[in-house]
Amino acid sequence: MQNEVIKGAKRLDNMYFSPVRQVLEKAAQIAQAGHTVIPFSAGEPDFDTPSQIKEDTIRAIEKNLTHYAPNRGVLALREEISKSFETHCGVHYDPVDEIILTAGGAEAVNNAFLAFVDPGDEVIVFTPAFMNYENMIAMAGGVMVAIPLEKEDEFQINIEKVKEKITSKTKMIVVNNPCNPTGVVYKKQVLKQLAELAVAHNLLVFSDEIYNEISYDGEVCYSIASFEGMRERTITMNGFSKAYAMTGWRLGILASDRDIITKLLKIHQYTTTCTPTFIQHGLVTSMNSSRTNKEKEEMLKAFARRRTLLLEGLDEIQSLSYIKPMGAFYVFVDVSRTGMSGEEYANRLLEEKYVATVPGIKLGKECGDFIRISFATSDENIKEGLRRMKEFEADYTNRK
Repeated sequence: MQNEVIKGAKRLDNMYFSPVRQVLEKAAQIAQAGHTVIPFSAGEPDFDTPSQIKEDTIRAIEKNLTHYAPNRGVLALREEISKSFETHCGVHYDPVDEIILTAGGAEAVNNAFLAFVDPGDEVIVFTPAFMNYENMIAMAGGVMVAIPLEKEDEFQINIEKVKEKITSKTKMIVVNNPCNPTGVVYKKQVLKQLAELAVAHNLLVFSDEIYNEISYDGEVCYSIASFEGMRERTITMNGFSKAYAMTGWRLGILASDRDIITKLLKIHQYTTTCTPTFIQHGLVTSMNSSRTNKEKEEMLKAFARRRTLLLEGLDEIQSLSYIKPMGAFYVFVDVSRTGMSGEEYANRLLEEKYVATVPGIKLGKECGDFIRISFATSDENIKEGLRRMKEFEADYTNRK
């Protein structure tokens, strides 16, 4: 019999381990066995962090800027972040008391739900979705209310379905724009209608905009906080992981009206205290510099090229279909015509052809027909991965 003392808190009962991490671990085991695995699974740019950021951070260490930073973060960096929000979101946040630096986006998600979701509160999440939302809602004791996005709607939000799900217990709506895993960028009119609902029902919105600088074909990513009545009820999350290729640096951002930020700060103080001081000082002079912007632009051009390369290759595999992604670096692929579920397809593709993807069922209970492919990897890997997928299709077609 299990020792009751080490069983774990009840809040863990409705939480699960990250399915993306499980795929990465399995892929690592296959690689250790001597096979070359194509990494279509990780949500991580394969580019190096922009050079000036690295240089300025090293200088910050050499200057011994290694002691505690303010809980909210170094003010000079918050000022630079405020400029970035105005440029990319059209929203002004006071750097003095409306921005917090967090330990990556994961802490930002954690803080938002723990600060505002009480046991029994309902939180609307559009699925498929980043698994952290569901798990952190569960940790807070809340209830996730899933609204499945349909391929037939090109994964855009159906406002009528949102209206049907709002109850007296609804506390918050979660928006991820651009979306992981579909790559959808929500249309301005859709966000306007969602904003009107949030205002009418007095709801909070948690807006995950970590991919908002990564979009294609001139698509504009609007921040829901920029709509009328939304700045004072939106918690905006962003960070440096995706657009700056800084996943391992663990630096995220929370921005909101000062009345909301005060509650978020209370959670942040007792979980992280502050993020590494020298990283923050390194970014003060480099995050918005011309050198950094040039390297970011080159990375975004590469993502656009890789997207085209991947989509053209997928078009040649007759049993697969998808909705063209307009943001982030994912394609959500429907494999139903293969006769396999997404989970079976992903497992066999990894085990037989050493191509790692994420089963859609792990990102939404209604997404059993899908897999997520990340194109945040090299052109060579994309070409080789497509070759193996075409070979896989030939193999299972011949077995029928």
